[in-house]
Amino acid sequence: MSASKAATWKVAHIDAIPVEDGESPTTEWKPVRRYFEIGSFGTNLARAGSAGDVLTHDHDETGPNHEELFLIVSGHATYRVDGEEIDAPAGTFLHCPDPKTVRGVVAKEPGTVMFVVGAEVGAVFVPSDWDTEPLPD
Repeated sequence: MSASKAATWKVAHIDAIPVEDGESPTTEWKPVRRYFEIGSFGTNLARAGSAGDVLTHDHDETGPNHEELFLIVSGHATYRVDGEEIDAPAGTFLHCPDPKTVRGVVAKEPGTVMFVVGAEVGAVFVPSDWDTEPLPD
C-alpha cells in the first residue's frame, strides 16, 4: 500500500485487501469499503476460486433501500435478476436501481472478479451492521 504524506489518498492491489468468508467455500470476499474507510457508499469485491462459486447470493436491498451497480472485472459470470439469468463476461455492468429487485451473481470461471457499489439514493450512507466489523487479519 502507498499513501500520500497527508494521507489524502490510498492505493492497494486486490491481494492486499483482507479476505472474509464468501458465499461459497472458495469465494474470497474483500471488504473494500472498510479497507479504504469509505464513508459515502458501500463497496465490496468478490473473487471466485472455482466455477459455480456464488459471488453474491440472491438478495434484495429493501432493508437498507440501496440501489447497486455490479461489474464483472475479470472472468465470466451469470447475473441472476428477478428469476432471469444474464450472461456477464468481463466488462459487463448490472445496475439495480429498485431495491426490491432480487439479484445475485455466480461465477462461470475460476478467478472471476465482481466489484459492487451501493447506497440509498439521496440519503446519507449508513453501513450495514456486518459492514462495521473490524477488518480480518
